[in-house]
Amino acid sequence: MFRLAFANGAETFERVRDPLAERGIAVEAVTASHGSYPLAEPPVDGSRFDAGYVFPGRLMEGGVLDAWLDVPWLNDREAVLTSRNKAGVLATLEPAGIPTPDSVLVSNPADTDALVAAYERLDAPVVVKPNSTTRGIGVAKAADLDSFLGICDYLDLVHDYRATADRSFLVQEYLASARDYRVMVLEGEVVGAVERRLPEDDVAAGRWKHNVHRGAEAVGVEPSAEIRDLAERTAAALDVPFLGVDVLVTERGAVVNETNARPTIDDSEKYDEGFYDRFAAAVRDL
Repeated sequence: MFRLAFANGAETFERVRDPLAERGIAVEAVTASHGSYPLAEPPVDGSRFDAGYVFPGRLMEGGVLDAWLDVPWLNDREAVLTSRNKAGVLATLEPAGIPTPDSVLVSNPADTDALVAAYERLDAPVVVKPNSTTRGIGVAKAADLDSFLGICDYLDLVHDYRATADRSFLVQEYLASARDYRVMVLEGEVVGAVERRLPEDDVAAGRWKHNVHRGAEAVGVEPSAEIRDLAERTAAALDVPFLGVDVLVTERGAVVNETNARPTIDDSEKYDEGFYDRFAAAVRDL
């Protein structure tokens, strides 16, 4: 039996365990976080595993787990780091001719003139987001300059702590009424997509973030040829084997907003036929 180490969350772990077991791959949860671990007595027997799903999100603990396991990962540490850097992703996609939201990188400390210039480059409201968080954490919308500078003040306070590794954030154009898609690309080809939709009551109340972890619903869809092409070109430009690509679509067209190299695997009916066969083959080929 081929054994796959799985350091992702419980939700994805539970979804993939049975389909992969049917294809001769035993999935076992492993971790080096949320606890204490004697380094000379690893809690996992690395010799039992043949591969890992994706490198752990906690990179320091992930380095320890990687040393214990000594296996290839479907998405390795470099892939996770590449995708996590939102500004780096957008900077890579621009010269590849892949449309993205108009964005400005701010690296703290930045003086007021630099912040005002970033704000005035875009039409209000603007979106402010930390460069390396997920699930919509810390993302805010500012409708005027004073509100924008206030958000920047809070980020400056957070970044003042020397232990904060990433002291950068993005200022982006706000794409009103955009439809939000997460497209999954495996080894260069789209294997499924969902549209993330907010409940109508939430939209009426002024909510605008489409993150599933913030209450949006992920509905399986067949992506258009344009969206499919953007997602596949994005994965190729970033050279990430298994990638979630977030695409926003407005009347002006589609843009790639973010990517995720540690994507949640959704219900199987939201993926193309044969997804788990292809997923199992990709793991076995590592």
